[in-house]
Amino acid sequence: MPDERPTALEDLLRVGREMFSAAGIDDPALDARLLVEHFTGTTRAHAIVSPRRPVEAAVAARVTAAFERRLAGEPVHRIIGFRAFYGLDLLISPATLEPRPDTETLVDAMLPFVRETAGRKGSCRILDLGTGTGAIALALLSEVEAAVATGVDVSRDALAAATENARRIGVTDRFTPLLSDWFENVSGRWDVIVSNPPYIPTESIAGLAREVRDHEPLKALDGGEDGLDAYRRIAGRAKNHLDADGRIGLEIGFDQKRSVTAVFVESGFVPAGSAKDLGGNDRVLIFATKTSRATGI
Repeated sequence: MPDERPTALEDLLRVGREMFSAAGIDDPALDARLLVEHFTGTTRAHAIVSPRRPVEAAVAARVTAAFERRLAGEPVHRIIGFRAFYGLDLLISPATLEPRPDTETLVDAMLPFVRETAGRKGSCRILDLGTGTGAIALALLSEVEAAVATGVDVSRDALAAATENARRIGVTDRFTPLLSDWFENVSGRWDVIVSNPPYIPTESIAGLAREVRDHEPLKALDGGEDGLDAYRRIAGRAKNHLDADGRIGLEIGFDQKRSVTAVFVESGFVPAGSAKDLGGNDRVLIFATKTSRATGI
């Protein structure tokens, strides 16, 4: 018979911290806490108020297995299956990028324009290219009730994840998934086009942290030889789908502000704003058409 004696919550937390610290994992205490809380169904309050709270052996074994996965390089949020983004708990899958705080910068940057447009027109139509989990579109929908969005992705699995996230958040009636290779199957015009496209140069992929390199979908990372392939594809066809007073909001790599701006200016757009992430890096660029009567967000 297997040993079914319970262990204590604080023991699991300590073991996880020690294992991750010895392995050189960043923020070992946080990773241990997230895994322990998820698999034991506890909270930080439990660990503080009831550190000797018993954990059955079968549950402790699942926690230990999760520790081993983390030691092998699998990111914490892929192990638990979801990640918080803009106050939303989003399911992630092997077909989707794990949404990160840097991308919240794009939501923050576009939100005033989405609100203004919805107030002025009664609604705001959003097109999210390469939607993945649906993070950007769903965050905007959660903040602006008059907004509607279509999430575009080339992956059916990614669209399934985005659709499920929309259901969980309660915006299914305002979110439409669309299988398309960028604009290939897109029709009509939009008030807002947003995207966090692949922007890492191909030769840089091998040098990424193993958590990213080995566990994020390659298609969502690889931006081609110079990292600009997706931006060229978006810029080349966006004018056919952007309202005259619309905006395009893009996440960029920290060193791509000048190069991405050049791509869009060459395609007839004008800069309409930018934003830095919490680390002070250039992270978001916003563009308008030259015919737009508005000058900024």
